Amino acid sequence: MAEPLKNLYSPSFFNHLGDLLAELIPDFSKNTFIEDIHDNDWEDRELKERMVHIANVLHCHFPGEYKKSVQVILNLTQSVSNSPLADHNFEFIFLPTYIEGYGLEHYEESIEAMESLTQFISCEFAVRPFILKYPDRMMVQMELWALHENHHVRRLASEGCRPRLPWASALNEFKKDPAPILPILETLKSDSSEYVRRSVANNLNDIAKDHPDLVLDICQQWIGESKETDRLVKHACRTLLKRAHPKALAMFGYDEPTGVQITDFKHDQKVKIGGGFNFGFTIIYNKNKSKKLRIEYGIDYLKSNGSQNRKIFKLSDLVFKAENRSKFSRSQSFRNMTTRKHYTGQHKIVIIVNGKEMASGEFEVVG
Repeated sequence: MAEPLKNLYSPSFFNHLGDLLAELIPDFSKNTFIEDIHDNDWEDRELKERMVHIANVLHCHFPGEYKKSVQVILNLTQSVSNSPLADHNFEFIFLPTYIEGYGLEHYEESIEAMESLTQFISCEFAVRPFILKYPDRMMVQMELWALHENHHVRRLASEGCRPRLPWASALNEFKKDPAPILPILETLKSDSSEYVRRSVANNLNDIAKDHPDLVLDICQQWIGESKETDRLVKHACRTLLKRAHPKALAMFGYDEPTGVQITDFKHDQKVKIGGGFNFGFTIIYNKNKSKKLRIEYGIDYLKSNGSQNRKIFKLSDLVFKAENRSKFSRSQSFRNMTTRKHYTGQHKIVIIVNGKEMASGEFEVVG
């Protein structure tokens, strides 16, 4: 079993962090800092709770003035590169958490700090409370960041204003009306960095969940500009493709799966929680011209309330030549994760080609 992410915060990490802070903060007590971190509730805290706790402990050891505390943070990021923590950037996610928690009433200092800090560890979560409190002012700032020379800052301009950023609170006003986001995405759609363009695609994918036609119109305008933009557009439409939206399927050349047959569809009848569910099938294409096929499978997962929720997974995206056949097989993990918990009972698997269900079967999940 993989080590929980929260255990990245090891005694060794805090020992080295304490050494760095002792060089930056007058009268800093490393031993007291480590004792304050490892309080009675430390072991029970999950990752996000640990991030908030570390930020709060830092606040108690930082200089009283926010501006001086922010300077300590920025100096710390410089010190890390020449320390044993040089390869541990992710663990420093508590630094943006500090700005999110203590900097909301210090707009100018916080914006300046995030512009610098995000080049070390992403501030995509920390920026969202500022968007909620200062929406007009912040979106002007985000448009400026979209023109920044550093690709991490440009990505923050897009990633930070995603309406449905995972692990973050939703920006409900942008779910209702994403218009303030669109100029930023237009600026960044042809960015030189794949990292930035991927964020643009993810932002559009978020918007598509509430405004599918708007996103399809934008993608129709962008498609064909370059290979890079075409990849962006397709990634942006991934949810619409999984939902078999007709305009999305047509945009990428997935027409009706005429001439397509599913044969030899076999799957496990039972799978144990923690195990793997195995299935396979053959696709036969019996027409005399080439056809573009998007092949997916869906699993109707049983929820705790007894209802089912379908998740779609992509298997392949290819062009079938005339009168062709191909075999597919997959093992789907039923290991419990933070993003999905499995429940015993009847489940269903479906095979989908170009948005159409072509085969299905039921199986049982057991404890």
